[in-house]
Amino acid sequence: MVVFAGQGDARRSMELLWGPRVVAPRTGPGPKPGLSVEAIVAAAIDIADAEGMAALSMRSVGERLGRTAMALYTYVPGKTELVDLMYDRTLGELPSSFSPSAGWRPAAVALADALWDLHLRHPWLLQVSPARPVLGPGEFHVQETLLSVLAATGLPLPRVRWVVSALFNVVRGSVQAAAESRQAARETGLSEEDWWYARSALLEELVPDLTSRFPTVARLGSSEPAPSDEPYLEREARLSFEAGLELLLDGVEAAIVKASGPR
Repeated sequence: MVVFAGQGDARRSMELLWGPRVVAPRTGPGPKPGLSVEAIVAAAIDIADAEGMAALSMRSVGERLGRTAMALYTYVPGKTELVDLMYDRTLGELPSSFSPSAGWRPAAVALADALWDLHLRHPWLLQVSPARPVLGPGEFHVQETLLSVLAATGLPLPRVRWVVSALFNVVRGSVQAAAESRQAARETGLSEEDWWYARSALLEELVPDLTSRFPTVARLGSSEPAPSDEPYLEREARLSFEAGLELLLDGVEAAIVKASGPR
């Protein structure tokens, strides 16, 4: 399921993203006091965190707040604008204290780790396509933080821009596998270990020559890391993230050396 942000009324969305979030309660007829844009967005995020984007609707948010869906429309025009607010508010959780005083590379690693944690804490973020940015303060905060850390490399800012995109894609691509591993166990009711056990036994029975037919895959399997309590796919996703990040940052260091010219 892919959700495209930025699909609601442009002016209303931007006003909600950048303007005051709290709406003064009415004294006359209308919604009950106590509702606010912030409360609605927080409830929507709770639903998406617990049940995924498929469970999100104006009705489900209203029920969580003890109101009707209609009561929410005074504050948020509809679900499309709500997604914008949820996405941007959640991106705003990314810390900004990644000082490059100890070097740009440790700061970049700490920042990538924080992005990993953010997406694993709110896996529905991975369902919101970045093809249509929301252009809110949270999104600008993430961009500013990434650019500030990687600008410390001394590379020209246009090149830093592409490094930022590459780092973000390394995180997003790897953490998606970890998030889906958790989702699969929750939605199918079958642990990853039980799923693999049943099918690996069948592979041995039905394809006895598997190793000779796919020797490189077999060699890879023989070099697996030591067993862990962490689910296999989640562990592989984390290792992939760390390896991809290391290779990317190695490439950045090589680019810095190249840009400095012959010594």
